[in-house]
Amino acid sequence: MGIIKNLKEEVRIIKERDPAIHSSMEVLLYPSFKVMIHYRLAHKLYVSGHYFWARYISQRGVRKTGIEIHPGAQIGKGFFIDHGNGVIIGETTIIGDNVTMYQGVTLGGTGKEHGKRHPTIGNNVMISAGAKVLGSFTIGDNSKIGAGSVVLSEVPPGSTVVGVPGRVVKRNNASLPQETMNQTDLPDPVREDITVLQRENSELTNRVLEMEDELKQLRRLVVMSEEAKTDNTVKTGKDKS
Repeated sequence: MGIIKNLKEEVRIIKERDPAIHSSMEVLLYPSFKVMIHYRLAHKLYVSGHYFWARYISQRGVRKTGIEIHPGAQIGKGFFIDHGNGVIIGETTIIGDNVTMYQGVTLGGTGKEHGKRHPTIGNNVMISAGAKVLGSFTIGDNSKIGAGSVVLSEVPPGSTVVGVPGRVVKRNNASLPQETMNQTDLPDPVREDITVLQRENSELTNRVLEMEDELKQLRRLVVMSEEAKTDNTVKTGKDKS
């Protein structure tokens, strides 16, 4: 894709996914737009073996936008970073088409190992604000990573992941993440667990109360039985006398 086509594509993506934009000229001010221009040039230099100049251009992009994309990362079409400050994308990261990220996202490794050490992000994935995806594994197509989640293992396609560490709480999303751009209406497994515990505690409390009533009735019966025996003994004694 040529430079003009690239620019037009970046403009289209930002206007499509950010409801706050009112004109095409505003796109020129977006960190995502600026950093992707730097990345595309830096990546070409990196692939050609001009590593110093690739990193030089990449670091200029970091200083201007607060977004750090290693020039060795592979990024597909339709990539968009909303706001973007604090985003870090590692060298061996592979990102598919139509991926959306928010501020504070890290696509990183877990140590000093060599080779493929960063995640592979599938197509149509949304990674919400502050999420961390660490390690060499795949986030499946059409998945959604919740805000603040820490993902340390493979995510199947069509999944919603939340929590620390991240866990799959929903499979086979009905809509594509970039269509709704919804970071908030996600399942909350902690709240669901608390709700279950509250319900079970309520049921247990009711059962204990029922058992206490049954015990009181049993005690009354025992007392009545003892009183009846006593009365019977007294009557028997009087009859004999």
